[in-house]
Amino acid sequence: MVSMTLKERLRSDLTTAIKARDELRSSTLRMVLTAVTTEEVAGKEHRELTDEDVLTVLTREGKKRREAAEAFGDAGREEQAAKERAESAVIAEYLPQQLDQAEIEALVTQTIDELGVRADGPRAIGRVMGVLTPRTKGRADGGAVAAVVKAQLTAG
Repeated sequence: MVSMTLKERLRSDLTTAIKARDELRSSTLRMVLTAVTTEEVAGKEHRELTDEDVLTVLTREGKKRREAAEAFGDAGREEQAAKERAESAVIAEYLPQQLDQAEIEALVTQTIDELGVRADGPRAIGRVMGVLTPRTKGRADGGAVAAVVKAQLTAG
């Protein structure tokens, strides 16, 4: 049996959500699928996104929701913030298990040891991030990883 691509799974789940009259899930999946389609037609020619590309779109959309929820929360608009958090939770169901802080720190330490990098400014951070980014893609926020890299290199 051929397994479903991530995009097919999103479409299938959208159909299920519509039939179940699940407004939050159907509107969130519609929005994500629109972002996927937009990504497919961006550039000079139309292309079919791979699961990895779809994950990138999902990660970006999830991050937008988290940032919007934070902004609405800070502005005292709790109802809107709750909606953004709920959409983020729906998107998170399609992302790989997220790394926790300890896992990120362990990966950073391991990568710094592998590369034998010393704290020599932005170039060292760039080298470590270049190796770490593919390892953490879709599983950790790049900003959080970069902060740990910077902290470990400046502490070392």
